[in-house]
Amino acid sequence: MTLSDKRNAAAKRKSRKKAVAPARQSVADAAPVLDFQYFVADWNLLQGQATPALHARIAQWLQAKHDARTQGAALLAFRSSGKSTLVGLFCAWLLAKDANLRVLVLAAEHALARKMVRNVKRIIERHPATLGLKPVKTETWASDQFVVARAAELRDPSMLAKGLSANITGTRADVVICDDVEVPNTCDTAAKREDLRERLGELDYILVPGGLQLYIGTPHSYYSIYAEELREETGERAPFLDGFARLKIPLLDERGASVWPERFDAARIEAVRKRTGPRKFQAQMMLEPVAETASRLDPDRLLVYDEPLDYSEGNNAAIVSIGGRRMLSATCWWDPAYGSPNGDRSVVAVVFTDAQGHYWLQDIRYIEPPPEALGERDEASHFCRQVAAFAARNRVPLVTIEQNGVGHFLPSILRRQLAKAGLACGVHAAASTRSKVLRILDAFDARLAAGVLHAHRDVWKTPFIVEMREWRPVGGVRDDGLDAVAGCLLAEPVRIEPVERPTAKRSWQAGAKAHRAKTDFSV
Repeated sequence: MTLSDKRNAAAKRKSRKKAVAPARQSVADAAPVLDFQYFVADWNLLQGQATPALHARIAQWLQAKHDARTQGAALLAFRSSGKSTLVGLFCAWLLAKDANLRVLVLAAEHALARKMVRNVKRIIERHPATLGLKPVKTETWASDQFVVARAAELRDPSMLAKGLSANITGTRADVVICDDVEVPNTCDTAAKREDLRERLGELDYILVPGGLQLYIGTPHSYYSIYAEELREETGERAPFLDGFARLKIPLLDERGASVWPERFDAARIEAVRKRTGPRKFQAQMMLEPVAETASRLDPDRLLVYDEPLDYSEGNNAAIVSIGGRRMLSATCWWDPAYGSPNGDRSVVAVVFTDAQGHYWLQDIRYIEPPPEALGERDEASHFCRQVAAFAARNRVPLVTIEQNGVGHFLPSILRRQLAKAGLACGVHAAASTRSKVLRILDAFDARLAAGVLHAHRDVWKTPFIVEMREWRPVGGVRDDGLDAVAGCLLAEPVRIEPVERPTAKRSWQAGAKAHRAKTDFSV
């Protein structure tokens, strides 16, 4: 073949590709698409897994809302039910039926929205019913937005991921998916709940007339956007999703049986109940949030013990035990406050944990201000000396200071006091970003319900027990000790490490390094 013949052949191949490209864009529009239930079944078959009855039920409901041209729908299902995965398949199915659709995915965080968009992109690349949707040019084929092969020339992509705080002005969509827009960080205060509703109200200007707005999630607040009943104290005239079609699937049906027994058998359900506590289980798994005002902390559910803290050394290792049970970690939390004697109290507490997942509230101290007779003006140093003595008495390897208004300069002072005492103890500052009420509820609710929270009998000689008995989420009561113990329970524990060499004043976790504590107090 001559050079001229080769060039002519290459030109013919190029012209054929150009002719084929428009035909490929219309394949998705022309090809028949199965019902969504079978679309899901085909995908699961490709993944080597069966389709549970729960997912078939959700798939049938989603198609029914689509066929009825429903404009507002809410899918409420328990945590880990696979609802986001199914809605991702639903988006791919919608694009297979109409490649010109524009889908906006809105989530509390951009990363969560991007996760769904990325999953839909992979489905389109692999599902037999969507293979014709992948465009020839892939420069618009990204993980947070993509454009399928479509006939229409549209400004907005086929699918777009956005976080709740992002600017979506000017965006237009035929379908808006609100995927877990209500999470603790968007609803744990009244101001955040109001802001959430305002941002979601903007979606009316994004959705084209006749479009579908689909919410999927679980309630995280008594004043949830998913609430079916009106909460009159909020000032709303109707529930936020009033008029939306709903599918509500709690983990347990009306007979108390699991709706997904293959994944959630009786043992796993009980484990989830113990780990999360009754309040979160009722909201996240049964979709019935409990008002915070109904919550109480019952000190009678504490497991009382009298045994002292036992420290020993052997085989080049330090061991701390309580009642013959070896402790594996410890958390010491200081919630500082000083100034007005009638204001907040400065409290330090220490909690140990064992291999069985039990928590041992060994000691708590309400730090007294310096007596006026001593004439001591340096109140911060006075407090730090008491905390250093507390750390020495309880063999604490690390003290975490809640870095609120007065806690910014205390770490350096406490380090000096610890050094003067010759203690091998670190200091870490942590900021609190959640409301005190939710921190206390998250810390105590699950552990009291599971019967794994112990307290030394000496704790009954402090104001802590009175705080528990009188505590109400509405406020107006003392809760400084509760806040300090909550910090211990929710902070990342400090693990015990072997002693590398003997020292004059040895910590039961000698050689420990400072550890960054979790500051969002989530469980």
